[in-house]
Amino acid sequence: MNHGGNIYQFARKIGCLPEQVLDFSANINPVQAVDLSCLQKVQLGPYADPDYSGLKQAIRQRYPYPSGVDIELFNGASAAIFALLRSLQPQDLVLYAPLYGEYAHIAEELDCKVHYIDRFSRLMADIPAHSTVIFVNPSTPDGQLYDLQALLATWQAAACTIIIDESFLDFCEADSITEHIRHYDKLYVIKSLSKFYGCAGIRIGFILAATAAIKQLRRFEPAWKLSSLDMAYMQQALANTGFIEQTRQQTAHLRGLLHQALQDSGLFDKIYPGQANFLLARLANGGDGYRLQTLLEPSQILIRVCDNFAGLDKSYLRFAVKDEQAIARLARSLLIVGATSVAQ
Repeated sequence: MNHGGNIYQFARKIGCLPEQVLDFSANINPVQAVDLSCLQKVQLGPYADPDYSGLKQAIRQRYPYPSGVDIELFNGASAAIFALLRSLQPQDLVLYAPLYGEYAHIAEELDCKVHYIDRFSRLMADIPAHSTVIFVNPSTPDGQLYDLQALLATWQAAACTIIIDESFLDFCEADSITEHIRHYDKLYVIKSLSKFYGCAGIRIGFILAATAAIKQLRRFEPAWKLSSLDMAYMQQALANTGFIEQTRQQTAHLRGLLHQALQDSGLFDKIYPGQANFLLARLANGGDGYRLQTLLEPSQILIRVCDNFAGLDKSYLRFAVKDEQAIARLARSLLIVGATSVAQ
């Protein structure tokens, strides 16, 4: 499972309905900002606005960006990643690992030379001049939030193209790097709306960059990438400004409960202190995450083994923050499994 969240495949495997799966593999907010009733009056007859004017205005109110910066919308952050790298056609791509696999996958398709830098041990390592660097902040799968000032200076000194993926930044009390685009026109910021707003089925992501860079990117983009339903739902969600602080407080509380559940299980020798809506944990004694997944199948619990993240192996697991009832169920199931059951 390359991305997490494939509850349909998992449900078929264990013989249950998808809605019966308790999915800790996909780090999506368990609460939505608005419900689907907001879509009842959406007109499906005319084509949607190909300029996405209403949605762009709502995004700019929620995520202010300065003059000289523009936005391009995509059918999810993954689509934004692929479109941007196809447009840039980088020769040297620097990936700060671990990070999720979309970047490495498209790098292979574009025949880039990939340079991996281990964030945990070599954060300030030298990079090739004029390369394209990709940094996810807060990071995944560990959720660490970085102060990027020193790295930005290093990248700019090397004349790099910089891509900062802020898909999980909304869960943190932290500022976007977007303001820096005014001072460096080779900086791109990627954001996802589905994760924070709890609507994985509404596929909307976007890129912020210098106006000229967005104009160049837009040359290869089709019209009507988003449906009227997508846009109507997200405009309503963005208008719920009280949801932002409510979600941040709730996530911090539930993340603490999840950390305690993982710690109490006795299965893990390290739990990373993430600041997003998930936690990374390492099984003790080189334990096998796939073995743990099998042992959790009777409880209909799906987890995320992180061996396809560069630099990690199958002893690393990522757990999404869920509601209190779900976390309590996970805690009980982990205790039943026992500390010795997943040892190699």
